[in-house]
Amino acid sequence: MKISIDWLGDHIDLSEYSDSEISDLLTFSGIEVEGIIKIPDKVVVAQISKIESHPNADKLLVCQVDDGQKELRQIVCGANNFSEGDKVPLALPGAIIKDFEIKEAKLRGVESKGMLCSQSELGGQDSEGLWILPKESKIGLNLNEFFPSVFDLEITPNRPDCLSHIGVARELSAICSKKLKQRDNNSADELSLVDTTDEAIKIQDTNLCPLYTLRKITNVKVSPSPYWLQAKLEAIGLRSINNVVDVTNYVMMELGQPLHAFDSDKVDGEIIVRNANSKESFQALDGKSYELSPDDLIISDSKTPLALAGIMGGENSGVTDETQNILIESAFFDPSVIRKSSRRLALSSDSSYRFERGVDQNQVIKASELAVKLITDLTGGTSDNQVLISGKVDVKNRTIPMHLEQCKKILGLDIEDQKLIEILTELNISPSKEECGIIHFSIPSYRGDLTRPEDLYEEVARIIGIDKIPSLRRGWFSQPSQADKLYDFTNKTSDKLSSIGFYETRTLKLISQTQINDSLGEVSENPIALKNPLSDDLTHLRPSLIPSLLTVAERNIHQGADQLRLYELGTVFLNKENRERQHIGLLISGPEKTSWSNKNPSTVDFFTLSGLIERLIERKISFLNSEFKSNNSISEWDIKLDNISIGKAAQISPARARKMDAKHPIYVAELDMAIIMKFCSLPKSFTELPKFPSIRRDISMELPLEIFNDDIIKVLNDFESEILEHYEIFDYYFDETGEKLNSDKKSLSYSLTYRNKDRTLKSKEVDNEHQKVLNKLKSKLDVSFR
Repeated sequence: MKISIDWLGDHIDLSEYSDSEISDLLTFSGIEVEGIIKIPDKVVVAQISKIESHPNADKLLVCQVDDGQKELRQIVCGANNFSEGDKVPLALPGAIIKDFEIKEAKLRGVESKGMLCSQSELGGQDSEGLWILPKESKIGLNLNEFFPSVFDLEITPNRPDCLSHIGVARELSAICSKKLKQRDNNSADELSLVDTTDEAIKIQDTNLCPLYTLRKITNVKVSPSPYWLQAKLEAIGLRSINNVVDVTNYVMMELGQPLHAFDSDKVDGEIIVRNANSKESFQALDGKSYELSPDDLIISDSKTPLALAGIMGGENSGVTDETQNILIESAFFDPSVIRKSSRRLALSSDSSYRFERGVDQNQVIKASELAVKLITDLTGGTSDNQVLISGKVDVKNRTIPMHLEQCKKILGLDIEDQKLIEILTELNISPSKEECGIIHFSIPSYRGDLTRPEDLYEEVARIIGIDKIPSLRRGWFSQPSQADKLYDFTNKTSDKLSSIGFYETRTLKLISQTQINDSLGEVSENPIALKNPLSDDLTHLRPSLIPSLLTVAERNIHQGADQLRLYELGTVFLNKENRERQHIGLLISGPEKTSWSNKNPSTVDFFTLSGLIERLIERKISFLNSEFKSNNSISEWDIKLDNISIGKAAQISPARARKMDAKHPIYVAELDMAIIMKFCSLPKSFTELPKFPSIRRDISMELPLEIFNDDIIKVLNDFESEILEHYEIFDYYFDETGEKLNSDKKSLSYSLTYRNKDRTLKSKEVDNEHQKVLNKLKSKLDVSFR
């Protein structure tokens, strides 16, 4: 919102403050200053004396302008919205317009000694041709002398009272401890309120429009606005239209209450505030036609819609040069209905911007009276003192109890009680009564954001200055939550993977139905679908990280990547119990990362993946064949740690790999980070280094394909021995052709380590123990030893 310093001067004297000082005052009070718009130096008022066509360009004009010097100045211009006698801004050579220095130059062979400016080029909003200045503008005068600085403010949604010059003036008055200038605001108290319920005004739903008023003015003469009014509006970027419309805009920017003027001769019968009919058409003042719905609130007569309530007036009832009688609307509309209509229709205005944040109901009649007074003065029209009103002002007197000592304790300030009261009083928050050390403060109707004592503490802090509140350390630290611990563990895991050559991927949490088929396990069943998906590729919340990893892998393969080491940490969404979990997904494919001298490195396999996961978790894990296998995997395993499932792993099927143009097998795994963290956070146990040597024995066996490594490990785990210390697989062989080994068989080799912690073992006792192990395996499983 733009605020004019000159306009603020009508309410408060700021002559002793510079623009930068005012900016600091507003910023520290909680009103963000996005920019200060100043008309550059060397931009003067010039009058068009003569217009000729450019000899070498159809769309350019050659103008002779009077800038107050002895001779006319020749300017080449591309605009065409002006005529001889108009007064426009002229940027002289040396002026800086939007970081561009104006110089004398030739345009298509014709000399141009400056530039005629549009309003947008000088910081305004209107860019449709040149800025036509009021006729009263003095030729040769620097434009920044009568168009002072304008502040572009960002008003937070909870402070709609600052969406006006009087609202910002109230803030500055409290901050600077300056009184507002006295203005005549008593005329509204002398009005006669005429309840017109079910007569001239009908409100269909008082929840959507609790208060609606009309004032009638007759025998008006619509004409251009006077210079002072045009200057005020144009300074803040509003285009002057006529004296009636300009007054409604002026009152809105002055008091923050939007108004609307109807041509009463175009209104047929009573005014009705109602919901629109389904697919009802409305022609707005912006020249566009809108299809309305029952959720939209409109102002209509007995036949057609006249205005879209709180947003924009209709073309069929607008004020024109022929208008003689007008109705001034001032009302209060429910903010939510205005906001919804504005968003749905993509139609926003200065009026809707204020209504959807909430206006002060106490200002409705006062704003209407100010508009009537100005319009009658400027148009010569007449109006009686009657206000046609439907509904009532529903603003209750509110008080907030505040304990002054508590306020000082919270803010950490040593300040006198009277000073606290004075600060709030300057904000029109005055004390009403005192009970047991607690003072009840009356809240003005325009401060709907103040609801509790803490809000008053903030008001005191704003006025005193946040920078003056001492910094206090209330506590040294807080205990980390589970979310904090998981976040830290996730970061450590990411660092660990990056250190061993993995690359992190970041993908969307939305995937397609097709991608879900790449998920592991039963999570692909009943995924969570979006009600209103953005596109066919973003229809579901991802139940797994694997689909996204495969998509990234495919993209890397197409870019020539041969060695893939990818991981992703992120949230997955499980339909079961509507849970959200933090998972880590891993994908490996291609040659092993070995020494540069090894020209024929082996390709990664299942054991690479299992070793990687054990290295990540730093604990012994087991892989069990999964009962559920997805369509795009050739093998799928449940990963368990101490008989607790921590995730799944799989080898992607050759068909899916070929679809990705992969040259090597692809292995993936997905683990639940919260479960892993519990195990990794357990205290680690350490054992003394062995004092006596170990003896190693190897086992090579042939066994059916149906028997897995985990079956062997389970038998060895159940074998009771005092000297069997460790065992691990070190070789796997399978011959598809059946030439060296039957195709229904495979070969597994294990290394077994024996040790006695109290003495050195003898070969014979190791041989006896090893034979017991062989016998145990043979009795439990269908294996044969080689």
